[in-house]
Amino acid sequence: MGEHHPQSGRCAGTAPGRTAEGRVKTTDVPRYTPDWLELREGADAAARSAELLEALGPRLSDPPLVIHDLGCGTGSMGRWLAPRLGGPQLWILHDRDPDLLDRAAVRMPRATTDGSRVTVATARGDLARLTASTLDGASLVTASALLDVLTREEVERIAAACAEAQCPALLTLSVVGRVELAPADPLDAEIAEAFDAHQRRGGLVGPDATAVASEAFTRHGATVRTQASPWVLGPDHSALTAEWLRGWVGAAVEQRPDLAGHAEAYLRRRLAMATAGALRVVVHHRDLLALPASGTMGAAA
Repeated sequence: MGEHHPQSGRCAGTAPGRTAEGRVKTTDVPRYTPDWLELREGADAAARSAELLEALGPRLSDPPLVIHDLGCGTGSMGRWLAPRLGGPQLWILHDRDPDLLDRAAVRMPRATTDGSRVTVATARGDLARLTASTLDGASLVTASALLDVLTREEVERIAAACAEAQCPALLTLSVVGRVELAPADPLDAEIAEAFDAHQRRGGLVGPDATAVASEAFTRHGATVRTQASPWVLGPDHSALTAEWLRGWVGAAVEQRPDLAGHAEAYLRRRLAMATAGALRVVVHHRDLLALPASGTMGAAA
């Protein structure tokens, strides 16, 4: 889990053997394509909120740090965050896909910018089993592009575990149900509406993720702040834009098969524009920082 929702890019297209969201169909757990996770990493890094990281800093002044990365995917959150934190760190990477865990562990940085050591451990499992005891001794819980592919119950479990463990949480890149494409197309709004409905299928929180998580953490006594973290994709991101488009439209059609005929022509138009560098896309997300009740941060934003 993590790093892989269609609107901000869980999707890797709809090639044979994949769902519209880029999950490889297997008889075991769903798996997410590493090529897509690699493609989106730069956009993720540019989008994450520096303001929330700065606000978190005073709570991480007592190394060594123990950081749990939920739904780590290929480990992009660790590669982004570990160099930005001083002192020795232990990163515990959580994912249900053993192949992604192996990739993430191998590619984690081994030292911070101040030369302190970064140690890595892995934990294969599902968030349904996350408890405060899992987070015993944790300095921080992180996740990237995870909240919107969870149910309310799973979000509540994370909030409750962090509260009981008195552990801050930095949860980035949750979709908010807002996409801007320029130039506009008459079908944009209908595709977006169908996509958002797809995000909410099966009880997932989808575009409501940040609101649901904010309520859950606040109910458990945490101080919560959120910050916009949009992808801004222009001519320099044509490959990423094309893959995002394929998954975005594919998920919309999966939700509403009646769109298929119009959506096929729409996707061709949009892909041609992306290839020509003539399409600009802004995919809106929000990052969330939750500090336990003992924190000193001001009122929630």
